[in-house]
Amino acid sequence: MTPNVLFAAGDAQWRVYEAPLRRALDRAGVAATLAPDLPPAEVDYIVYAPDSAVQDFTPFTRAHAVLNLWAGVEKIVGNPTLHIPLARMVDHGLTQGMVEWVTGHALRHHLGMDTHILHQDGVWRPDAPPLASDRRVSVLGLGALGAACARMLAHLGFPVTGWSRSPKQIDGLRCLSGEDGLRAALQEADILVLLLPLTPETENLLNADRLALLPPGAVILNPGRGPLIDDDALLAALDRGHLGHATLDVFRTEPLPPEHPFWAHPRVTVTPHIASETRPETAAEVIAENIRRGEACQPLLHLVDRDAGY
Repeated sequence: MTPNVLFAAGDAQWRVYEAPLRRALDRAGVAATLAPDLPPAEVDYIVYAPDSAVQDFTPFTRAHAVLNLWAGVEKIVGNPTLHIPLARMVDHGLTQGMVEWVTGHALRHHLGMDTHILHQDGVWRPDAPPLASDRRVSVLGLGALGAACARMLAHLGFPVTGWSRSPKQIDGLRCLSGEDGLRAALQEADILVLLLPLTPETENLLNADRLALLPPGAVILNPGRGPLIDDDALLAALDRGHLGHATLDVFRTEPLPPEHPFWAHPRVTVTPHIASETRPETAAEVIAENIRRGEACQPLLHLVDRDAGY
């Protein structure tokens, strides 16, 4: 039977994703009916964005899985009407974009590029930065994105410590877990990268006490989730000079309101949630492969652990 695939991610996304999804399904050998409007009782798979009009999954009595277009699932994982498998988006385009953003901004801070760019004033400042081997980096979150970024930074010569809620082993990285591991990762981070999922356990993970553990002058890069950081505590740590800078790509409210103090703070760089974007061509391949797997009764890729929240 030909599977029916509902695209439940809005009209704007449908215009962007329709052609790539049809091509990807064809390459995967899946003859499917793909549409943005199908009778719920006849839907087999739901391609989904959390801001979709579909919030009640009860009518989808035949559906096998919800295939999320984004990496983050915090806005859907707790939906009480969702009882079928949920897959999050992990694709090489999204991963590559995140690696480029994190590597670029880590090197920017490591090399002191802001000083040279902002002070073209005729003053010769010959102070050279340390080598990467003398600049310690900690990456909080060792999922697909965090591990890829950590490996790239280690490849460039930075000593990298990774921290995750559950123990992991990754070649070339020092991997820590648990509260003691988090404390050590923070105490040794000249550059701290946040790539944790947003769960009740990780919200405000960087509070005032944990920010105080960072070395004086430490830099924070947050392309993960805005609520991982207590905003007021971060601003206070920046104002008193304990932290050197924060480069932030994600925020509690997006777009970031014009009156938010992050915009005008001299030690904050705001980027508008561009660190990593789901690319239609590569994301479509992942979705098509999961539909192919579902039709072949094979395990789906990137399934979400409901208890863990990601």
